[in-house]
Amino acid sequence: MKVSPPRPVINLLPDERRATVSLASIYALRMLGLFMILPVFALYAEQLQGVTPMLMGLAIGMYGLTQALFGIPLGALSDRIGRKPVIIGGLIIFAIGSVIAAVADSIYGVIFGRAVQGAGAISAVLMALAADLTREDVRLRVMASIGATIGISFALSLVLGPLLDRWIGVQGIFWLIAALSLGAIFVLRFGVPRIDSLPIPAAAQPGQFKAVLADRQLLRLDFGILVLHMILTAMFVALPHALRDHAGLAAPHHWYVYLPVMLAALVLMVPLIIIAERQRKMKPIFISAILVASLAQFAIAGFYDSLPMLVVLLVVFFTAFNVLEASMPSLVAKIAPNARKGTAMGIFSTAQFFGAFLGGTLGGWVSAHYGLQGVFIFCAGAAFLWLVAASSMAAPRYLSSHQVPVGQVDPSDAPQLALRLTQVAGVAEAKVVPEQGMAYLRVDWNALDHDA
Repeated sequence: MKVSPPRPVINLLPDERRATVSLASIYALRMLGLFMILPVFALYAEQLQGVTPMLMGLAIGMYGLTQALFGIPLGALSDRIGRKPVIIGGLIIFAIGSVIAAVADSIYGVIFGRAVQGAGAISAVLMALAADLTREDVRLRVMASIGATIGISFALSLVLGPLLDRWIGVQGIFWLIAALSLGAIFVLRFGVPRIDSLPIPAAAQPGQFKAVLADRQLLRLDFGILVLHMILTAMFVALPHALRDHAGLAAPHHWYVYLPVMLAALVLMVPLIIIAERQRKMKPIFISAILVASLAQFAIAGFYDSLPMLVVLLVVFFTAFNVLEASMPSLVAKIAPNARKGTAMGIFSTAQFFGAFLGGTLGGWVSAHYGLQGVFIFCAGAAFLWLVAASSMAAPRYLSSHQVPVGQVDPSDAPQLALRLTQVAGVAEAKVVPEQGMAYLRVDWNALDHDA
């Protein structure tokens, strides 16, 4: 039996490593700013003028609406004037929104502040800058490293939020968030390598959006990330009240729950992700995680007045959450063709933030009309609808990017050469760039006929 040669490992260059660490740090600082108020805001909002459960939920999720609205336009602006100016502007806007929320004494002021925070929508621009500063061979690894900071930041925020609330209060947290945002500008200025020239922007192609929106596999993932973040945000409309008023845990001690829950969930997630990727069991593990998330939320609705049961169920839910959060961007990358991958990720990111807005708004409305139990049942039902939609998903292809030097090629012969390459076993896509003398492939490494 012939054994395929191992895939070559390409190391990061010093500037690529520096860019990865710096951009991941900026991402982490911004995500901490968004997530730290989740575990504490529902209780803090009780003292604000004009507060209702609906408005409280709107304040929690409002950043998601403006983030979704401004993400794509700011990405386009960065193509025209450069990445760093847009990132600096976004971080300043985020800091201004944080200050507005810090000085507000009414729920309406906080809602406005959160809306301004979200308007500094730089997530897509950060990823674009990472692409500008890295080679094709290592780009996926760099993107995964930066993306991993979301999960780490979220876990840290659930612990730091209650601790900081005890020491400096929620207003102090908003001031700290503003400082972190300005600190991120310092990291951008001195940590991220300089770009000598701006890449030539590609012309907008409405057909790309149409093709992505017509892809049912990608639409399932867009719907999934929307539901996942809707559940997460709605859950934190109710969970702080459940811990304090029903499970009997004082607000300053909520981190006693969040710390072991998140550590356990992260540990349990790792082997599941490894099995999903290495043993090519992504679909069954993915579907199972949605089912577990739905059942965990339904069980929380019945046992949120028991602290031990609540802790166990939160571990179960966040293990499933982490599996889904980590696997969905990978699935988008596997499913979307190279020519539409950027568009697919942009729509996916927009759906994620819009889900956060829906979660806060609908969670607040459900809480006002049906109480805490109603919120958890709503989350369980949303996950079940996602399960129905995801059950017919196709098993993902396990493709990797690969480059092959092809030498001098006449531009008129490039399409024919690309067609011949796709006929090689294990090659799913091929694009020949005559000016570079390179062919860019997406291959199934296990099935690739290396000799051919």
